[in-house]
Amino acid sequence: MPSNFYINNFNSKNEQSLIQDLVIESIKFYGIDLYYLPRQIINLSQEFREQQTSQYNQAVSTVMYIKSIDGFDGEGEFLSSFGVEVREEITFSVANFTFDQEVGQLTRRDRPLESDLIWFPLNKALFQIKYVNVRPVFYQLGALQFYDFTCELFEYSNEIFNTGIESIDTVYNALTTTNTTYQITTEDGVLMSTEEGFDLFEEEYDILNQPNEQNSEFSQISANFIDFSREDPFSENQARISW
Repeated sequence: MPSNFYINNFNSKNEQSLIQDLVIESIKFYGIDLYYLPRQIINLSQEFREQQTSQYNQAVSTVMYIKSIDGFDGEGEFLSSFGVEVREEITFSVANFTFDQEVGQLTRRDRPLESDLIWFPLNKALFQIKYVNVRPVFYQLGALQFYDFTCELFEYSNEIFNTGIESIDTVYNALTTTNTTYQITTEDGVLMSTEEGFDLFEEEYDILNQPNEQNSEFSQISANFIDFSREDPFSENQARISW
């Protein structure tokens, strides 16, 4: 037996659109303007599925609702084996339609993704998305109107920021510890190390035919310096060394 046609709104597009408009309007009333930063992976290792570094080239302005109304969640400040750590969490809500129109079309995201960043202007810090709940309200009137995602205070690890927002790029790029500023080169101008961590110390020197080379003399002196021919001085037996 089918459900009642007059009171069943789970297939009603008009009712679903009404709820969606109310959610969007509520978030605009009580939300906050912030920036959404999509992550771009650089030099992804296909074997281990690991990236060498990450880059953030966009900062899209959008409005979200702060669901953590009582303050930051998480463990807060605590003393660990690595020193004092700050692990603050915050939960945001964003309307599906708003995200698609303001963020999705520019970043090619169909939903908020884990590892993307949120610039929180109140404390001027970045938060990294750790978990996205795509069904915070389970199919209200047969549709999903918004996302909830939990973010944790971002820990900088030499990511590159080119968002065009000075308050973000200047602060975080100043923390970099890469060797791009102090690169060592050979006489031919070849880099001796790369940002990816692979050493290129492969400069070869032809010392066989150098006029001032003393390799033969060093080899002869070292051969007669200690006599290892009779007994190994590093064994358990007493060594007999002739000088």
